[in-house]
This record gives sequence, C-alpha cells and structure tokens, in this order.
Amino acid sequence: MGTGAIRTWARALLALWLATAIVACGRQEPPAPAPAPPQLISRADFFADPVRQSGQLSPRGDRVAFLAPRDGVSNLWVLSVDAMDEARPITDDRTRGVQQFAWAYDSATLLYLLDERGDENLRLYAIGADDGEPRALTPAGARAEIVGISPATPGEVMVTLNQRDPAYPDLFSINLESGARTLVQRNAHSAAVRGFSRFVLDDQNRLRIGVKALADGGAEVLTRSLEGEWTSLFVVPFEDAMSSRVLAVEAGGNSFLMLDSIGRDRAGLVRVDMVSGAKTVLGESARADVVDAWLDPATNAPEAFAAEYLRREWRALDADAQADLDFLSSQLSAEFRVTSRSRDDARWIVVEEGPATPARSYLYERGDRANRRLSLLFRHRPNLEGAPLQPMAPVEIEARDGLTLVSYLTLPIGSDANGDGRPEQPAPLVLAPHDGPWARDSYGFNALHQWLANRGYAVMSVNFRGSSGFGKAFLNAGNREWGGRMQEDLLDAVQWAVANGIAQPDQVAILGSGYGGYAAMSGLTFTSEQFRCAAIFGGPMQLASMLETMPSFERAQREGLYLRVGDPRTAEGRQLLRDRSPLNQAAQIERPVFLALGARDLRASRSEFDQIALSARAGGQDVSYIVYPEDGAQLTAPNRLAYYAVLENFLGQCLDGRIEPVGAAFEGVSLHAYAGADSIPGLSAFARRLAPPAPTPAPTPAPSAEQDGEGGPEEEAAPPEDAAAEP
Repeated sequence: MGTGAIRTWARALLALWLATAIVACGRQEPPAPAPAPPQLISRADFFADPVRQSGQLSPRGDRVAFLAPRDGVSNLWVLSVDAMDEARPITDDRTRGVQQFAWAYDSATLLYLLDERGDENLRLYAIGADDGEPRALTPAGARAEIVGISPATPGEVMVTLNQRDPAYPDLFSINLESGARTLVQRNAHSAAVRGFSRFVLDDQNRLRIGVKALADGGAEVLTRSLEGEWTSLFVVPFEDAMSSRVLAVEAGGNSFLMLDSIGRDRAGLVRVDMVSGAKTVLGESARADVVDAWLDPATNAPEAFAAEYLRREWRALDADAQADLDFLSSQLSAEFRVTSRSRDDARWIVVEEGPATPARSYLYERGDRANRRLSLLFRHRPNLEGAPLQPMAPVEIEARDGLTLVSYLTLPIGSDANGDGRPEQPAPLVLAPHDGPWARDSYGFNALHQWLANRGYAVMSVNFRGSSGFGKAFLNAGNREWGGRMQEDLLDAVQWAVANGIAQPDQVAILGSGYGGYAAMSGLTFTSEQFRCAAIFGGPMQLASMLETMPSFERAQREGLYLRVGDPRTAEGRQLLRDRSPLNQAAQIERPVFLALGARDLRASRSEFDQIALSARAGGQDVSYIVYPEDGAQLTAPNRLAYYAVLENFLGQCLDGRIEPVGAAFEGVSLHAYAGADSIPGLSAFARRLAPPAPTPAPTPAPSAEQDGEGGPEEEAAPPEDAAAEP
C-alpha cells in the first residue's frame, strides 16, 4: 500500500472515529450531580435545654421526677413508672429555671434550688409531688446547699446556709412541713480556729465528719462523736487536696469511704476507720484516678468503682455488681452511668451516652438475674437521634517536656472518607480548652464538638497539665503555670495537629469559657501569631483581681489558690500574676476577637472586658463584644442560643465554616452589643456605645484573719447583699 493510500485510509478511519464519538457523546447521560452538603443541624438541637433530662427516682421507686422546659423555662415534672406517657409539670418558675433538685425521703416532697438572680446564691424550695404551691425554705440572698436526706428523718432536710458568714456556712436541719430551721453546727471561724469547708452526714442524717481548709493549702479531716465531740483524724497534704475527698459514711458509723491519693500518685477508693484513721484500699487504677463509685443506697457499701484515662472503665467489687455491669453492657451500645436508685435498689435510672449517641435515660428493673429488664424512659434530645453525628477519637499528645496530654479530637463531617481518623485534607481547627482548670475533658457526647464538626471544623479538647483525673503529679504540674506551661500544652497540641495533617497552621481558632476563656485570651495576647481568632466567654483577665474578688463562698479555699495560681502577698507572686494576666498584654492583640460576658458573673470583670475591647479596637482589630445584663456565668436558654448564633457567625467570618441563618435567635433575649453588631444580622437592634471604663484599681493586699471578718468564734458577720444581674 502506498503512502497516499495510507494517508487516505487514516483520514477515513479518523473521520469514522470522530463520527462515532459524536454520536456516543450525544447519547451520554448528563454528569452526576454534586453530592448534597451534609445536613446542617440546628443550633437549638445542640444548645437549647434538653426535652427531658436529670431523671430521679422517688425513694419508693414508684415515680420519676425530671427537668423539662415549660413555656421555654426548665421546670420540674413528675411521671409514674406505671404510666410513663403521662408526665405533668409541678413547678412553674419563669425566671432562670430549676437546675438542681432531690426527692425528700417522704417520697411526696421535691426539694429544688433556684439561682434566682444569676449570682449563685441558691435558694431552697419545697413542693408537693402531687399538688401544692412552692415554699421557700431558705432566705433570699443567702446560698443554700442540700447536705443530707435520710429515711431515718423523712420529714427534714439538712442544709448548709451562709446567711451569717458568707465564707463559712452553718449547718441546719429544716422541717419540711413547718419550714422551721434548727442550728446543728455553727461554723466558727477566727484567727485561731479555722472553720469547716464541708460537712458529711451518716445514713441517719447525723453530722459525723467535717473538713477544714488549712493555711498551707491542705485540709484537715475531723470526726464527730454522737455526743458532739470533734477529733482530728488526719491531714490531707496540699499536693493531695484536689485529688482526695470524703464520699460517704457507711452504715453503722464505724467507717467512711473516700477517694484518696495520699501515699500514691493516683487516687484510689479507700475505706477509712472512723476512730483510728486506718485505711484499706478497695480499688485503684494504674493509669488514672478513681473518679466514681456505686454505693448501696441503704448502707453506702461500695459495689463498683470507675477510673478514667482515655475512657471510663467500671470494675465490680462483688458478684451482684458484676452481674449488673454485664447485663447493662450487653443491652447498651454506648457508655452508661447510673444516676438514681430506689431505696430498695429494685429500680435504677441508667443514662446511655456516647460521642454519636445523644443521651437516653432508661428504667432498669433488676429483679432476679433471669428477669432483669431495661425500658426506655426518655430521650434527652430526640431531634439528634439519627442526625449525622461524628465519632470522637481519644489521642495522646506528648508535650515538649515529655508529659502525656490525653486529648479528644472530632473531625469535620465528611472529611475522613477512609475512616483512619485523619481528614483527607487539613481542616480549619478550633481548640477548646476546658474550664476549671482543675477539671477534665472526657470521651462522650459533646455538643460543642458535634456542632463545630457539623459546621466544617475539626475540634480538639486538651487535658493540659493541671487537669484532674490523671494523678496528683500531673495535676500539681499546673501549679503557678497559668499562662505558662499550661498554655504551652495547648500550643503543643496545635503543633501535633498540624504535623499530623489535621490542621493548617494559619487556620486555627481558640475559644473557651471560665478558665477556658482565660486560656483563649492568653493565646491571643501572648501568642497572637498562633491563632487566627479567639472567642472568650467570661473568665479572669487580671489574675490578681480574680484572687482578691473571689466569691465569698469560695474564700475558705483562698490559700490553696495562692499556691496554685500566684500569691499577691509577695513581690514575686505579684510579678507572676502581672506577667500572666491577659489584660496587661491587650495591646498585643493582632487578630479578631469575640468577647461575651454575663454581667453578674462573679469571676469575670466587666471593666476588664471593656478595657480589652477598647484596646483591641484601638489597635485596629475586629472586635465583637456582647454583655448579658441579667445573667452570670450561666446563660438562660434564650440568651444561650443567641450567644451561639453570634459565635457561629464570628467563626464563619474567621474560618469560613458553614453558618445557620440567625432566624429567631435574638427573640426574647436580653443582651447589649457593644461592638460587631453590624456584621451579624439582627444584632444591631441591641447595639450600645462602649464608653471608656473607669481605671481598674490596683488589687489590695490579702486581708489578715482579723481584717477578713474572722475576729472570734462568736463574731456575727453581716448577711451578704444581693448582687446586681449569667452560655
């Protein structure tokens, strides 16, 4: 075949191929549509009050009291276990809602505490479970705490009340029918005699143990005879003070149970002889503190204990408890906890909850081993059932000095296609340090994690040094490291996330409340280059003033705080507190900041927040700043939803995450917007002018015992004044 023939043949073949291709193209299906974006879960499903929560069995086990909204406010409801669909409300609080309650042992009365003004002065009320009007059992403006209820005295409740001395509450017995209060123990405190910081009763509602905070930051445990004589049993050293605590007096009054780290690094469950102080270890873990225990409701005998390192692990102390653990483990797919037990122990309330399992409460009827039964009582957040919730991964991160930081990571929805725990591409990261700081983050359902993951962010919670639960050495490694090595732990966690392909170094935000707010502001002031933006709710901005203006009911712990944060009575301590205070470094803010505050927050200063906002704005930074005038450290439900609407828009502008429309988020809220209102739809209606704050006075030296109202055991202190107006 000649060259020309070859060319002719090739051209014909090409034409035929093109024609075939064109016809084929004409027959092709259109391109597959892009996959739909993941479901945008409503903020309200995460942060509104649960539909039902906090179920508690009556002592007889025939009824369940629980919390649920009534006209948008959390109130007490009651149902019968024989008619679980017929719940009815019994309180109608329209202020801040019921948050804490307990059954009296008459099984007919419910006791509940109200923070009526958001200032943490909890007032005790009683109401009949069948009908009746609520009756105040303690005066307004004083802080009450339920200490004991007992079948031996079903018509009374034991309560501490700080009306006489705000720092050292007295112990009273209150008659539920008449409301009459009888003084059981006057809490004398003077320069020579230290007052009690805690009382512990036996199963007969008799005062048997008192704990006193010592000047060196430790604690003294004393026992009380039935005749009323006090005897010092032993001292808890400062390094053990936060990892050791008394749990309960066992029936018979010869011994008590406590979590105890004295002589060991990790707290164990210990039985203590009431007379000799001799201790017997009942349970311990090699990796973490014992943090919880099952106690027989009639005798306080220990049945099982839990330690928590990466996840909480239960261990039985007897065969019956092992059978309960085995049965519940076989019936429930997520972690569970026992929250209530009837007096005869025949019925329990068990709550199941996991990272992607919203809380569910079950009624557990024990029967004999062949007839145990578990029935769903209610779902706490039914709208999240079946929602695209994300798994949570426990990770261990090595800090720069070798300490191991147990942390929890949740990835953005749809980012981990192969399920290896790493996103296919680095994602915007939100770092969320916890409050406390002597607390911890744990494995389980976390509304903040799930919300942020749904909006397109990776989110990480880090148990920095000073966090509790990992042994006293780890906890005490945080002493005087606020803004120091505790802050470095957070930075090390960010570097770990970047090195492991989870985050990009220029796409990291930090947010928190309380101590977490302090850490977030420290990140923005001390290491502004590390974070793209920060969001702060409450928290101390000036450490010296935090220590000198602490709530009166926490004053007994002040010496310990000086050792853990810094001592303003010494030149070295004052310098440390100045150096670690974000307010003093506010001029260093170089990134956008969102500030939010409850004006009645006892641990955060409006003046200090004003100064930070003005300083950041003067430096040319984007500032959003809102204040809730009628709230404190905790926001009411409407105000809480408004806060998360603003935070979501702020993060969206900072890290380009998804944003749910504001909608009705600002309806029925009480807030003032001092900066950033124009950038968020609907917020400008709340705008106010931010006036220059008055200069913050220098903290005064810590008062001596005599200056602190501690002149003598018989000296009466004036009752506290009501505070002025708390996510």
